[in-house]
Amino acid sequence: MSIQYLLDEHIPPLYRTQLVRRQPNLTIRIIGDPDAPPKGTLDPEILIWCENHNFILVTNNRKSMPKHLADHIDQGRHIPGIFVMDLGHNIGEMIEELLLISSASNDDEYHDRIEYLPLT
Repeated sequence: MSIQYLLDEHIPPLYRTQLVRRQPNLTIRIIGDPDAPPKGTLDPEILIWCENHNFILVTNNRKSMPKHLADHIDQGRHIPGIFVMDLGHNIGEMIEELLLISSASNDDEYHDRIEYLPLT
């Protein structure tokens, strides 16, 4: 299975538009999509959804996400990964990072990890 992204509701929809424009095969959902968690879903529930559907969460939640991930793992659960973006960076750079990750990474490379973007 290839890398799939779930964008949290605070990530501008332009990210999905640009990612899909550049890589049409990339599976991307945004919280609030019909086949994704509804807007307002609590972070622990989002992590369970990502685990069950094999999506890497892309968020800008730097404060509480590390604790949510630790709690998730302490419950014996797992997640394909979490990418925490700095929305202060150029959108083009962030798009390039996500595209590079999706095309050059193993499916389980970010298993149970948080990575802060940009990686470089």
